[in-house]
Amino acid sequence: MEFQITEGRVFSLNEQQEVLSEATYSLVRDGIVDINHTYVNPALRGQGIAGELMEALASELRKQGLKATASCSYANVWLERHRAANADIIA
Repeated sequence: MEFQITEGRVFSLNEQQEVLSEATYSLVRDGIVDINHTYVNPALRGQGIAGELMEALASELRKQGLKATASCSYANVWLERHRAANADIIA
C-alpha cells in the first residue's frame, strides 16, 4: 500500500479518493507529537495495514526528528509492542 504524507497525517486513498487508512498526530510540545487517531477501512482490517501505517508514520517521525506519545489506543499498543525497534521515536 502506498502512503501519502502531509503535515500531521499519514494516509492512503483508493481510486475514488476515499480514505483507506489514516494516522494523525499533532504537536504537543517542542519536538514531541501525540498520535491521536488511527483508522483502517473495515474491509481491509486483519491484513496488517495498520502496522504498515504505523511503520510509515514512525519513518516519517524519524525523518523530522520528532518523538511521539500516543493517546490513540492502537498506536499506544503498537509503540509498546515495537518499543525496541522504535525507541528512538518514543517520548
